[in-house]
Amino acid sequence: MKFTDFNFEEKILEGIKKAGFSDCTPVQEKTYVHSLKGKDVYVQSQTGTGKTAAFLLTIFQNFNNPEIKFNKKALIIAPTRELAVQIEKDAKELGRFLNLKTGCFYGGAGYKEQEDLLAKGVDIAIGTPGRLIDFVQKGSLKLMDIGYLVIDEADRLFDMGFFPDIRKIVRKMLPYNKRQTMLFSATMSVSVKQMSWEYMNSPENVEITPEKITVDTVKQSIFHVGKREKISLLLGILNKYIPRNVLIFTNMKSTAVKVHKYLQYNGKKCKFLTGDLPQSKRLSIINDFKKGDLDILIATDVAARGLHVDNLEMIINYDLPGDFENYVHRIGRTARAGNSGRAISLACEDYIFNLESIEKYIGKKIPVEYAGDDLYARVERIPEREFRSMRERRNRVVSGSKSGTKRRNTPPKRDNRQINSRTEKRSKVHPKKRGDEKGFAKSSIPKVKKFNKPKSKKPLTAEERLEYYKKKYGDNFQIKDDSKKKKEPVLKKIFSILRNRRS
Repeated sequence: MKFTDFNFEEKILEGIKKAGFSDCTPVQEKTYVHSLKGKDVYVQSQTGTGKTAAFLLTIFQNFNNPEIKFNKKALIIAPTRELAVQIEKDAKELGRFLNLKTGCFYGGAGYKEQEDLLAKGVDIAIGTPGRLIDFVQKGSLKLMDIGYLVIDEADRLFDMGFFPDIRKIVRKMLPYNKRQTMLFSATMSVSVKQMSWEYMNSPENVEITPEKITVDTVKQSIFHVGKREKISLLLGILNKYIPRNVLIFTNMKSTAVKVHKYLQYNGKKCKFLTGDLPQSKRLSIINDFKKGDLDILIATDVAARGLHVDNLEMIINYDLPGDFENYVHRIGRTARAGNSGRAISLACEDYIFNLESIEKYIGKKIPVEYAGDDLYARVERIPEREFRSMRERRNRVVSGSKSGTKRRNTPPKRDNRQINSRTEKRSKVHPKKRGDEKGFAKSSIPKVKKFNKPKSKKPLTAEERLEYYKKKYGDNFQIKDDSKKKKEPVLKKIFSILRNRRS
């Protein structure tokens, strides 16, 4: 179906046409049937299927529908900052001819600018749970004015531990029968079902088979490679295909930094994107990648959802993800809106065990490609000093010190001035027990017994030993001297006497 088949206003249709859309995707078509009537919808759909336009156009149309009498304010909750920024961009593009104010609220940015935006008033608020709760507690965001609630990527929100925050937000809103709630999720987990049962008004279930829509349009392949040869094979793949833009996924931040260093040393212009980067830097990197100023981006799963890049040519899984759903989300960054794309995975000995669950989830085997010797590129090794500096920077504390040289898990230094001040106060309280010049009380210093090393004694001769026994047992202690007949030591003679007496 086309957008003109639905009862959208002229200004909304102009925005859709300006954005370059004409036909509805399956998820949009099935959602509009219920959502444009003001009904709650629970939509199971993957990223890249057009769900953002599904709830944005619903909000735009229902704002101007006199038959739907909900408050004319909307709240959209997203799991990541990148996704929130992307939704704001789509809202401004699709609603460019509408007189609506849109604001984006997320952590990692200053409070003042976002508070001023709320004070001026926004019609559509888009944000992450943490920052939204902060503004609710301050009174800057009034949830009782919200008539439309959208929870996007609900399964991702709950996986990240935001389920209590979502419940806290929803409980402070109007009752479910006085608002329209739209929930979008890639999977039907227990938490998502519980959310729909508790806080939605008999939602209509819209289910799209996400694996076929996302995976079948991507040309997939996998290389079995040793861990030490992965960088060489990665460079060979980039040199062979020469993609216009490529997104490389790693499982850990340290791996992303390592791959970034290796590619830079081997003449590739690239940047990396991880969760601990400052928000301004993250947005700058994403914008450069979207505009085409950056060809290669290395990222962790923080960019698997919410990063929308038009005509992304290639995805490379440098590490196979541990979560099989993340594999679909990763390769879903390419082949969007009917375009073709390529997804290449490198399976090493560390992550090969994740392959079985991935293939079971997508319902087919990933084609295996053989890497000949010509595909392995020569790697320019990074000097040891660079690795050392990388380890040092990783051990430093990012915040908390101006110089940035403070290390993690270092115990605080002992301040002797504080100790002296405490002992001086104690000595003033007890004047009779006043201590020495340093301020320590004499009574508080424990006495330590000196350890006297025993003096070494010279061995006694037989005559001296005999004199010793005479003094101890009296003058009657006598032993006949038979040493001339049998040359036996004196002590041996004594022991023989004692042995004879016992017998």
